[in-house]
Amino acid sequence: MTKLTPMEQEQRKQANDYVHKVYALVKQRNPEEQEFLQATREIFDSLRPVFAQHPEYMENGILERLTEPDRTISFRVAWEDDKGRVRVNRGFRVQFNSDLGPYKGGLRFHPSVNNSIMKFLAFEQIFKNALTGQPIGAGKGGSDFDPKGKSDREVMRFTQSFMTELYKHIGPNTDVPAGDIGVGAREIGYMFGHYNRMFGGYQAGVFTGKDPAHGGSLGRTEATGHGLVYFVSEMLKDADLDFKDSRVVVSGSGNVSTYAMSKAMELGATVVACSDSSGYIYDERGIDLETVKRIKQVERKRIKEYTKYHPEATYVEGCAHIWEIPCDIALPCATQNELSKQSAEALVANGVKAVGEGANMPCSIEAIHHLQKNGVLFAPAKAANAGGVAVSAMEMSQNSMRLSWTTEEVDERLQDVMKTIYTNCVEAADRYGSPNNLVKGANIAGFLKVANAMVAHGIH
Repeated sequence: MTKLTPMEQEQRKQANDYVHKVYALVKQRNPEEQEFLQATREIFDSLRPVFAQHPEYMENGILERLTEPDRTISFRVAWEDDKGRVRVNRGFRVQFNSDLGPYKGGLRFHPSVNNSIMKFLAFEQIFKNALTGQPIGAGKGGSDFDPKGKSDREVMRFTQSFMTELYKHIGPNTDVPAGDIGVGAREIGYMFGHYNRMFGGYQAGVFTGKDPAHGGSLGRTEATGHGLVYFVSEMLKDADLDFKDSRVVVSGSGNVSTYAMSKAMELGATVVACSDSSGYIYDERGIDLETVKRIKQVERKRIKEYTKYHPEATYVEGCAHIWEIPCDIALPCATQNELSKQSAEALVANGVKAVGEGANMPCSIEAIHHLQKNGVLFAPAKAANAGGVAVSAMEMSQNSMRLSWTTEEVDERLQDVMKTIYTNCVEAADRYGSPNNLVKGANIAGFLKVANAMVAHGIH
């Protein structure tokens, strides 16, 4: 190891002191927001060598500014169910950073939604969106409303009430939401229609993830899952590996999971397990994807229904043990912190070669460290699942130009974006002393793009 000069030692000390000081401030200001603190801690740990080489970021208070949202909006959403009862939920929108473009990030409808989860998702979005190379800032929003078990009319009434408030804070050049967990084409369609009625005209660019028949981009639904597999493929290629003949375990069964499975199968993999919030299915011969799509997208039922169509498969209540199934590649695509250190230990013991995060922050910090320590290739979420927001930005471009690209054009652009993200992560990791560490590479590459814009724009 090269010996540091006294000046380099002092620069490193100043950088460490700065990171410690700012993280202590973040903890003091957000003591109960565990998900947000976890996300900031993981970013901060990567950035020490950057501050040692670039004191101008410390002088400009970049970390202090970057960890405070531009604004956090919380509001009441009152709506009426089919029995005429008034229900009340809470809505959120966190507009975190707009130095690279309008706020951009999805809306999540799920009972777990709270301020901490919204802030962590919006904070992660800063770096993810920067990595895409597209001119977009970062935000996130949603509600603790649960669309499961609700009729179309109930979902419509809720989303219209939700949009009546959110309408004031979004626009094509201000803040452009999209879908996330619990928000698909149905929910976006209702919100988009209500926004246009209140606006008094057609504003195609205010939402992404729209139906292609109504201004959406072809390939958007598939983008996050396909992009994940494209990124992991680049990572595998550098290790002389690929998806062909690999056994793959995927958590979740929503859009990200479904299209990650589809693309992995297309590349020759056998996907042996997937899940929903109630449990998981294991089919040693390979999951029948069309059955999964019918159950989840058409029938809107639980994944356990799979065994009715395929009795040779196994259904297990609960999701934690899915990672004990032997596999070559694991793709956690469900939700945050679903893969614990214990799960990582099981994967390593069973010989896993690569893990790619399809969900946002699905692996705990301890799980990531264990995987990396044992030589497992690891693709972090903010890089690996950036395909969705990359194509959302492409949808914004198509809306602005009043045109539509073909599925093939979108997919070609998506592949280029994911390859570029991978290359930038590798180069940033190498440049700042952590070769092959894509977690640090992604954090640093995303940070540098935003930090340079913040310095150029002055203090505000």
